[in-house]
Amino acid sequence: MLHLGKQLVVRAPKIRLSTTAVTGSGQSSGRNLDQNNNNYSQKLVGPNLNQCHKRLSSTSQSSHVGPMKRLAGKVAVVTASTDGIGFAIAKRLAEDGAAVVISSRKQKNVDNALAELRKLNLNVHGLKCHVSEPQDRKQLFEETISKFGKLNILISNAATNPAVGGVLECDEKVWDKIFDVNVKSSYLLAKEALPLLRQEKGSSIVFVSSIAGYDAFELLGAYSVSKTALIGLTKAAAKDLAPEGIRVNCLAPGVIKTKFSKALHEDESANEAALSKIPMGRLGTSEEMAGVVSFLVSEDAGYITGEAIVAGGGMTARL
Repeated sequence: MLHLGKQLVVRAPKIRLSTTAVTGSGQSSGRNLDQNNNNYSQKLVGPNLNQCHKRLSSTSQSSHVGPMKRLAGKVAVVTASTDGIGFAIAKRLAEDGAAVVISSRKQKNVDNALAELRKLNLNVHGLKCHVSEPQDRKQLFEETISKFGKLNILISNAATNPAVGGVLECDEKVWDKIFDVNVKSSYLLAKEALPLLRQEKGSSIVFVSSIAGYDAFELLGAYSVSKTALIGLTKAAAKDLAPEGIRVNCLAPGVIKTKFSKALHEDESANEAALSKIPMGRLGTSEEMAGVVSFLVSEDAGYITGEAIVAGGGMTARL
């Protein structure tokens, strides 16, 4: 060992490695090697490398925890989420890692949905909430913060359709009810959630509209107009909130097999008429709609805002 200024130089013994030592082939390289050096090289290369490999393998296996779920650490509120599309959305967001707050107008529905979701070990909370009632909306967000401490995602899904008939035949009180639930409540939910969403990076709002917002369903005139209004709300809010990094998008489902649309799929003639307008030749599922929403609120859709995503099996959807 020599000291040269501040540098430390270590002279190691010269070692020549045999083919046997390095490859373990058991074949001679044709060279005469000193037996001591050969033994030394086997100790240096063989066992030490094997031990190192075992340690690395052990460390890799013990530290493997699986892929990160894309909504891990997020908190979502989903309204009207105890059955149909709303329930499927809540379930999918929770499966993708989010903590989810569900709601319904009836406590019994909330209890049943929570029981089903918790059987799957999903992180969910729920409460009764009529989205047209100011106090219910206030409690919805207060309990979300109390339970999970923040809000990243708002899904406004509540809707009603008490009228069947032409748009100009709709009674004024029925018209007001449709717009109160389908449009005004979505506007107020977003407005009241905004202070919470502003506190988190990458927050997102999704309104659930309908393909009827593009092409009005026959005899569902007032409902269709309300869904067109939601598309307009999406585009206006998206422009306002984009500078703050809050994205606003809209899901426009086609004809989906749910209780809400049972009049279409339970009646044979109505079902045939509906299918004749769908190029894919089938009704959509709630789970398919949930997949679209999970994408929209994830970082995978980080550059998408102000869009209405139509999931209608190829049905025409243009304003």
